[in-house]
Amino acid sequence: MKKDGLVDAVQAAAQLESKKQALTAVDAVLDTITKTLAQGDEVKLPGFGVFKVAKRAERMGVNPKTGEKIKIAASVKPKFRAGKLLKEAVK
Repeated sequence: MKKDGLVDAVQAAAQLESKKQALTAVDAVLDTITKTLAQGDEVKLPGFGVFKVAKRAERMGVNPKTGEKIKIAASVKPKFRAGKLLKEAVK
C-alpha cells in the first residue's frame, strides 16, 4: 500500500468527508512521529509497536571489493519494533 491507499483507508475508517481531511490526519501522524524521533524520544503505540532512535558506535568494517579495512562512522537511525498484536495479525 502506498500513501494514497493509506489516505483512502483512513478516510473510510474514520468516515471523513474529504480526502484532504484524511491526508491532513495521515501527514500529522507521520510528522509527529518524525519530530519526536528527531528529538531522541520514543513513540509507543500499544499493540502496534515502538518507534525509537538507535545509536550505533563507530566501528571497523571491510570493503568487500578490496578487502581494505575502513572506519564506519557512528550513526543514529530510526528503528521500529512491532508490538504483540501486530505480530499476531501478520502471522
